[in-house]
Amino acid sequence: MTARQYAPGPADPQGPAGRSVPASQASPRRAATSGQDAAGPAAFGAPAPLPQRGRIKARGVVARITIAPVTAPPSFAVLARIEWNGTQEDVRLMWMGQRRVPGIEAGVALRFEGMLSRVGGTPTVYNPRYEIIGRPEEY
Repeated sequence: MTARQYAPGPADPQGPAGRSVPASQASPRRAATSGQDAAGPAAFGAPAPLPQRGRIKARGVVARITIAPVTAPPSFAVLARIEWNGTQEDVRLMWMGQRRVPGIEAGVALRFEGMLSRVGGTPTVYNPRYEIIGRPEEY
């Protein structure tokens, strides 16, 4: 099977919304007014979402705990609710090779950092570094 290259026709919409104009042919003025400039969506007042992947440092509260059954490989997962650029986001923290992590329980506030990736659409950090900020009995 041979590869085909798409060439926009006269019926195709032109410009940033239709994306039929290659970036090399777009005028600098049109690119700057399209809302997708180098400053990103935060320049227009919209909060920037969590990145698709990359290093993250955040602070949140453990909302849910998942412990793997005895028959499964050991892992311990929590769902932490964080505030990211003014919006509430849920991040899954996974500790591989452990059935429990001392001090981590529902309602605990913690600070964590690690590499963020999307697993099944959920932002996930594997084996994060963490620091417990507060326990439920301290509130």
